[in-house]
Amino acid sequence: MRLIQEKPDLSAYLAADEVIGHHHPLVREVSARLATDVRDSYEYARAAFEYVRDRVTHSQDADDPRVTWRASDVLELGTGICYAKAHALAALLGAEDIPTALCYQRLGVVHGLVAVRFHGAWHRQDPRGNKPGLNARFSLDGERLAFAPDPSNGETDHPVLYAAPHPAVLRALRDAPDRAHLWRTLPTVL
Repeated sequence: MRLIQEKPDLSAYLAADEVIGHHHPLVREVSARLATDVRDSYEYARAAFEYVRDRVTHSQDADDPRVTWRASDVLELGTGICYAKAHALAALLGAEDIPTALCYQRLGVVHGLVAVRFHGAWHRQDPRGNKPGLNARFSLDGERLAFAPDPSNGETDHPVLYAAPHPAVLRALRDAPDRAHLWRTLPTVL
């Protein structure tokens, strides 16, 4: 699949906003801690991915009713669904000047991923979190995502790389008082 940048200027994928707040003190603190044990930006990206995948629980897996959407809240509370975990990873990568895009799959509902830019190409990553039957890994050599869409069920990969969260995703997160409500209002299309 050919990935398509929504914004032609690569600097858009380094921008901070209210959601991907890579200047937030907590994001900077976690970023600095992760950066101390790595030699280069590739190792940092892997460490940040593994931190979000393994240390931030997927709220459904943990049966956590809280809904997070700001990267700093995801890191502070240690929980979030796929979109929120993607926001946290994007912020950690942005804190170290690694261009990062938000991207999505349609798997009955829309599933959130990130793409990182290395060696002149985008590489999709899925920080959702592993559990039995799911084994997502950081990779620049072929995708190691949690899910593969099944076209016979109408599932698909969306090729667009967004510089900010898709409005439908952000609206669902912001409007949900708890995860049960969010589950009823997750976007099914973008």
